[in-house]
Amino acid sequence: MNTFDNQHIWHPYAKIPNEVPTYLVESAKGVYLTLEGGKRVIDGMSSWWSAIHGYNHPVLNKAIETQLGKMSHVMFGGLTHQPAIDLTKTLLKITPDHLTKVFFTDSGSVSVEVALKMVLQYWHNKHQANKQKFITIRGGYHGDTFGAMSVCDPDNGMHHLFSGVLPQHFFVKSPSIVSMNEALSDLEVVLKQNANSIAAMILEPVIQNAGGMRIYSPQYLLKAKALCEQYHVLFILDEIATGFGRTGRLFALEYANVKPDILCLGKALTGGYMTLAVTLTTDDVSNAVGTLMHGPTFMANPLACAVAKASIELLLNCPWQNNIANIEKILSAELLPLQKHTQVKDVRVLGAIGIIELTHEVDTQTIQKYLIELGVWLRPYGKLLYTMPPFIVTDGELLTITNAIKTIASRL
Repeated sequence: MNTFDNQHIWHPYAKIPNEVPTYLVESAKGVYLTLEGGKRVIDGMSSWWSAIHGYNHPVLNKAIETQLGKMSHVMFGGLTHQPAIDLTKTLLKITPDHLTKVFFTDSGSVSVEVALKMVLQYWHNKHQANKQKFITIRGGYHGDTFGAMSVCDPDNGMHHLFSGVLPQHFFVKSPSIVSMNEALSDLEVVLKQNANSIAAMILEPVIQNAGGMRIYSPQYLLKAKALCEQYHVLFILDEIATGFGRTGRLFALEYANVKPDILCLGKALTGGYMTLAVTLTTDDVSNAVGTLMHGPTFMANPLACAVAKASIELLLNCPWQNNIANIEKILSAELLPLQKHTQVKDVRVLGAIGIIELTHEVDTQTIQKYLIELGVWLRPYGKLLYTMPPFIVTDGELLTITNAIKTIASRL
């Protein structure tokens, strides 16, 4: 089966045939993946940060099975359904009060596309169609579709091959790389000089994820938002990776109590069961936009909406803050001492996120094979070896992850 896969199936950020082996998963339950041949490994990645409750959870299984008995899908154009209504009510309860409108999308990248389109239509209908540019901080990542790629880091990101055809936007210094004051000064200079053409600022709050896993001060969010208001620029927060507890707060924006004009959510929204994302916004934005020119075929899929609502309720009805605080405590205790290793450039921990930045790029194939032998599934990339485990991970399972990371770091 793996031979067929290797010759015919294109995997993310990979060639055909794949230079890095792919491992066949036979089943998954709790925090464990069972690979071909029966080898069990702890998924320290939560399936790219989405399976926060682990796999094969009875509550989430039941939510999908119940909805499946009613309908699996129905077009959202001209029709609606209870799962979408119920999920919207839930989302509006847990997000900032000023966000009152919800647009359903297929994936995180598409939720960013919708946010950008909202902004462009907003200014067009405000008779300021010249405001067509976006501004963001370097080191960011917002997805793989064309609009999303255009606001990812243009030099060090994974989309530099497309730089010649992507819209050109404004990139300012990141507070995760330089001092916050230096980053804010750079932002203000660019806004002051180009406010007439800048439609919105977009950024990932508190931690930049796939662009480098860098953490920065929440105060930057408040001050950046104030500058955007001063220069009449809308403010978009991309919480696709950080939403639903990953950073230790339900949403990372809560670290600064900042109020975005638009908020993008995805990944853990459905507990990793199905692809679904949302773009939330305000009355002001929705009223100005009017008819938003976007409508995915599987928009607000009932199965996805049903399991998303169940996943959020499952999260809120458990002691998730204590669980994540405990994960953070263990990650800090186990990983921060690795800073003394000569091959380790930095160690960063926030909530249920543990990051080892090395001094050189890793050999993914060799390290991944060794991690599997140690009973752990992680997906290192570039100079980063990191974990974002499911929130249900036990202390012993988490120590298995951290011990595997320490073993790798000591042998590089």
